[in-house]
Amino acid sequence: MLNPLLLRSFVAVIDEGSFTRAAQRLHLTQPAISGHIRRLEAQVGKPLLRRTTRSFEVTPDGEWLMGYARAILSLARDAMAQLSRSSFQGRVRIGITEDFAHSHLLGMLQAFMWDNPDIGIEVQVGIPGGLIKAMRQGYVDLVLGAHGGAHETGRLLWREPLVWAWKERDEHHLPSPLPLALFPEPCPYREAALTRLALWGFTQRTAMLCLSNASLHAAAATGFAIAPMPASQLAPGLVALTSDHGLPPLPDTEFMVTINPGGDQPVLAALADSLVESFALPSSPVTVPA
Repeated sequence: MLNPLLLRSFVAVIDEGSFTRAAQRLHLTQPAISGHIRRLEAQVGKPLLRRTTRSFEVTPDGEWLMGYARAILSLARDAMAQLSRSSFQGRVRIGITEDFAHSHLLGMLQAFMWDNPDIGIEVQVGIPGGLIKAMRQGYVDLVLGAHGGAHETGRLLWREPLVWAWKERDEHHLPSPLPLALFPEPCPYREAALTRLALWGFTQRTAMLCLSNASLHAAAATGFAIAPMPASQLAPGLVALTSDHGLPPLPDTEFMVTINPGGDQPVLAALADSLVESFALPSSPVTVPA
């Protein structure tokens, strides 16, 4: 029976027109390629290449074998592709907060679908509390978002501080009651901000109820309201107010991937593994433009 390893070297030599280039293509040494050709010739009992000092010619038997070699290698690749084909199939509904609505995540999801062609991914963008609620009700299979006080069990992607964001020029003139820009309940940023202000005896008012990161940033950038947000989302023109300005420190927030326990666990676990690996980079967290 013809050895596919030897056939692969034979095809590479003919395609590249050189033993040296064939060795580079297959990440082998030139003596190894020459040895493969000699073994193949010994196996078929006929010369396949006529060597000269600087080149070679393919013999008629070599030309005849070439067609079969290509077919055998092609069938082997097809067989491996079918055997390694993912068994995952169906629809995965993902809920993401705006912190994740960027090309890094969407590119990763596209790559997952390329590797698993029978999987369809649908993405819903919302606020953390609303997405967790949708997951509990069975409308979402997996949630990517911030947790601040972890009411759900999930896998950590990264952790970073929350900060009080405000317009740069107004950082030393805090009004009272403190005007806040907040997401609706339930929201970990909102919960952390109101809890800390209450503990420190601050009076506050909700000056703007936001439904997007863009509106949250606009409120802070214009000085209309102070907004709790992850430190990585501070855009030019915003500063992080600290205890030096009289404000209480905010806790860290954790960005998690959370799986619906009622979903297809093998599929969701594989996707969660890809997400954790994708975000486990020195550059995390990803800064999202305002």
